[in-house]
Amino acid sequence: MSRPRLPHLLADTRSGVLLFSITPPRRSTPEERVKEIAEVTLDRLSGLDLDGLILYDIDDESDRNPDERPFPFLETLDPARYYADHLGGWDKPVVIYRCVGKYPEDELRDWMSGVDNRVLSVFVGASSGGKPVQTSLRQAQAARAEVRPELPLGAVVIGERPDEHLRMLKKQERGAGFFISQVVYHANETKNLLSDYYYGCRERGIAPRTIIFTLSLCGSLKTLEFLAWLGVDVPRWLQNSLRHANDPLAESYRQCIAIARDLIDFCEHLGIPYGFNVENVSIRKTEIEATTDLAAEIAELLHYRRH
Repeated sequence: MSRPRLPHLLADTRSGVLLFSITPPRRSTPEERVKEIAEVTLDRLSGLDLDGLILYDIDDESDRNPDERPFPFLETLDPARYYADHLGGWDKPVVIYRCVGKYPEDELRDWMSGVDNRVLSVFVGASSGGKPVQTSLRQAQAARAEVRPELPLGAVVIGERPDEHLRMLKKQERGAGFFISQVVYHANETKNLLSDYYYGCRERGIAPRTIIFTLSLCGSLKTLEFLAWLGVDVPRWLQNSLRHANDPLAESYRQCIAIARDLIDFCEHLGIPYGFNVENVSIRKTEIEATTDLAAEIAELLHYRRH
């Protein structure tokens, strides 16, 4: 029996969803090189047992954190255009992130009206309350309800924010059918959030939606600095382990598997539908290969839950 496609898995709140996420090439990348990157990416992903691909939309978040960014902000191609122009060979669903503040509402409406039925989306709001935007998150959600209510819509979860479960419940009321977390390095904080969300749903008499946990390898101390700049909570013991490891990439890989096992056990105990997103935003060959291996191992962990 073939496995249902991603929109059906999410609509039915089936556990075991597995996604792989990438960032489109930099906007300055020559067209021929963009084509090469797309071909290599599709070839690498073809060997993985994935339910879908995530394409991130990158926005400058310097308004949120005045400290110097460990890595410079470089604009990337619009993920919607990258998908339409270069990923025609990808035959599975794709989740396209939209940092809605970057786009006029008419442009978002036109995009939603024209996307094919393999596309799902995650709307991302402004990185800070004072940032000027062309379209607010509420406006984008309302536009989707009017223009393309059947477009499967997800929302971002940031476990470090206080009362995040209340934000999740509000987004669910406004049409969010699934959630994708920021990178998880702190399993206990994530479990606190899951517990709050689960009991919040129970109090309201509604069913929890699928939560997809993002795993990302940390192969260098510079990446660790960048995670802190982004506001990702990396426990001090894990920071110490990575700083003092002979091979930070291998240590990070080991911890990602441990986090996945812990979250699987906790979600199954509570009865929360779950999945994983393995993130690759590195251009280093060793990290790309390790991330592909991580996705394959997570698929094995999920195997009996997916078939």
